[in-house]
Amino acid sequence: MAAAAVELQSIRKTFASHAAVDGIDLAVPPGEFLTLLGPSGCGKSTTLNLIAGFLQPDSGAIRLAGRSVVNLPPFRRDIGIVFQDYALFPHMTVGQNVAFGLRMRKIGRREIERRVEEALELVQLSGFLRRRPSELSGGQRQRVALARALVIRPTVLLLDEPLSNLDLKLREEMRLEITGLQHRLKITTVLVTHDQGEALAVSDRIAVMNRGRIEQIGPPLQIYEQPASRFVADFIGAMNFLRGVARISAGAGELCAVETPHGRFSALAPRALESGQDVVVAVRPEHLRLASAAAAPEPGLAFAARVFQHVYLGAHTEVHVRTEAGEHCLLEVSVREAQSGFPVNHSVRLFAPAQHLQVFGASGSPEAN
Repeated sequence: MAAAAVELQSIRKTFASHAAVDGIDLAVPPGEFLTLLGPSGCGKSTTLNLIAGFLQPDSGAIRLAGRSVVNLPPFRRDIGIVFQDYALFPHMTVGQNVAFGLRMRKIGRREIERRVEEALELVQLSGFLRRRPSELSGGQRQRVALARALVIRPTVLLLDEPLSNLDLKLREEMRLEITGLQHRLKITTVLVTHDQGEALAVSDRIAVMNRGRIEQIGPPLQIYEQPASRFVADFIGAMNFLRGVARISAGAGELCAVETPHGRFSALAPRALESGQDVVVAVRPEHLRLASAAAAPEPGLAFAARVFQHVYLGAHTEVHVRTEAGEHCLLEVSVREAQSGFPVNHSVRLFAPAQHLQVFGASGSPEAN
C-alpha cells in the first residue's frame, strides 16, 4: 500500500500556555483534496504551517510521502504553497514570479522558460508573462500564485485561505478552476478555510477543527448530514436546536428516547447519552415542513410556532419562527410557499421527520463539545 502523501501523528504545538494544535492524527492519501475547516483560532492555519515547515511541532511526527520532514526547511519538503495575500513580488513580472522557485532550485534557463509557459497556460494566463502584479486583477494575481506553486511540480499543494480576498462571484469561479486543476493533475491538496460552502464544494474529505483538535473528518455529505458533535452540527450550515431530556441511556449511533416541551420521540444519538441528561434535538432548516392533519402519520416531532420574519434570498426564502417554548427556528422554503403557508404573525404547525433528527448533549456537557 502506498504511503500517505501527508501524515501527522500525535502533533502538538503550543504558544505560551495555549495548545494551538493538541494531539492531531491525520493521514491524507495521494491525490486527495482535504480541507481543514473551522473558526478562527481553531488551529487549522497552525496545522498547515506545521506541514509546510514554517513552524516546528513541540512533539509528534510529520511525514510527506512516507519521509519524515520534521526539522526540514520548507524548500526541502517538495510542497507548493498559495497564500491568502498571494505574496507576489511587486518588482518582478508575472514570468519572473512564476520562475522564482525554479531559479532557487538551479533549473536551467530553457527548462525554466518551458515550464513557466506551461504553468501559465494551465491557469489560463498565457500572454501575461511580462505584466507586473499591479497590472492584474485579484483573480489574475491568484492564478499567478497558483502557477508559481504548481510550476515546481510539488508532491503536495497547500492552500492557505486562497480565495478569501476575492468577491463572491470571482471566488466561485476560482473555486471551480482550482478543483478542475486538482482533478486533472491529481495532486494531493490541503486547503485551509473558514468558509463552509467552499469546503463542501471542493473537498474529497473535510476535517472540522475546534480548539486544536479534529472534531470530525469525512466526506462533505457525511459531515453535513451526520455531524458527530453539536459543534460540527452548529458550525456546518444552519441548524435548529430544540431543548429536551434523554429518557433512556443510549450508546453512540443508537436511538434515544427524548422528551421535549413538544412531545416525546426517538432519534439518533451520535454520542453516548445518559437517561435524564439534558439534550438538544438538531434538525436542518430544509427538513422542517408544515404538518398536515390529512397526511399519514410518520415518526417524528410536530410542534406549534409563530412566524415572525421572512428573509428573501432569491432562490428561496428563510422563514423565522418562534416555538411555544421560546425557541428560534429557521426554515428554508420556496418564495411561493413562504407567502402562502407562512404568513408573518400567524401560527403554524411544523413537522420534523425522525430520520432527520439527531440528539446531542446540551451545552456544557462533554457530548456538546
